[in-house]
Amino acid sequence: MTHLEIEYKTLLTKDEFNRLNSQLSHVTPVTQTNYYFDSENFDMKAHRMSLRIRTLPNRAEITLKIPKEVGNLEYNYDLSVAEAKEIIKSGKFPEVDFLKLIEENGVKLSSLKNFGSLTTTRRETMTDIGLMALDSNQYADIKDYELELEVENAEKGKKDFDNFLAQHDIDFKYAKSKVARFSATLKRI
Repeated sequence: MTHLEIEYKTLLTKDEFNRLNSQLSHVTPVTQTNYYFDSENFDMKAHRMSLRIRTLPNRAEITLKIPKEVGNLEYNYDLSVAEAKEIIKSGKFPEVDFLKLIEENGVKLSSLKNFGSLTTTRRETMTDIGLMALDSNQYADIKDYELELEVENAEKGKKDFDNFLAQHDIDFKYAKSKVARFSATLKRI
């Protein structure tokens, strides 16, 4: 499956997270873990691509993200949890068409290995303005909070997101992608 992901996000303080979390208490939280892959020389990062395996309670998926002028082109391939665990351990990926794009961009698939994981507890719900996700993230020795809004229309989505933040008394705080925040911890280790 391929789709163009257009999303807006902000980091949240613990207080902002708690306020939104209580408003979304009717949404069942789901815990997911992202396992990130790159080469020793961070060739994926150098080519502005990211590759992850996400495990959820009953399923998993491989996701390749390649940035576009607006948003990211996102490629997904469904896996069982057992298949995901085997790939994470072995570093051997199944033959999936979109993974060829990695090699076409000059990165050897065989050079990729798992560098670690980020676990998210997410409350996700469709709203009038788009698909909203409230995340509590744990990686390395860091816990952070984030609000994401995935939209169809970039311009309208940005206005809707800014209005939502204003209505809920939330100051925008730039949020790098989860993979970028995770990668920054590798430099400290």
